Amino acid sequence: MKENILKKQFVEKDIQRIRNLVKGKNGEKITQSVGYTKESEDHIEGDIWQEDNRTWTIKNGIKQNITKLDKFKKVSVPLFCPNCKQVMDKQLDSHYYKSYGSCLDCRTEFETKLKIEGKWEDYVNTTFNKEIDQTIKEYKVFFKEKLQESNQGTVTESGEVERWVGSVDNERAEESLNQIITYLENLKK
Repeated sequence: MKENILKKQFVEKDIQRIRNLVKGKNGEKITQSVGYTKESEDHIEGDIWQEDNRTWTIKNGIKQNITKLDKFKKVSVPLFCPNCKQVMDKQLDSHYYKSYGSCLDCRTEFETKLKIEGKWEDYVNTTFNKEIDQTIKEYKVFFKEKLQESNQGTVTESGEVERWVGSVDNERAEESLNQIITYLENLKK
């Protein structure tokens, strides 16, 4: 006698939700509540809104969080390399396409050509300097956000609210920022 392998039993609302998704009825409700109802906003396909310090949207009837990495995830790898028109079927081709816009062979050829022409060091230094510039830019944004945060108090792990007295010394913080930027600028090649 065969035993049922499926351990989890699906309730009717789960099955109805799946049916609605398959039929394209993404926004239809599957249950009705009686009693307390909290205020809720109805969102339709494609809406973008803020909730709980996150950005949300609805795609294919499913509520999804929008992150900074969504743009990177959306990069679809073409079948053929845009440079050499060869099939991109090697293991690392998709990673190289997402980073450099070409297949592994084209990237290798590009870097080898730079090394032969003696331009490799300049290329590496330029790339390194651009990364430092980006780090400085991101650090300035981070610094500005931290200065705007409230320091009225915090909730500890035990749930107690600690009230703090005092404020951030803006001059000292600005001096620290300038020292860090100077240090990062000195790292450039």
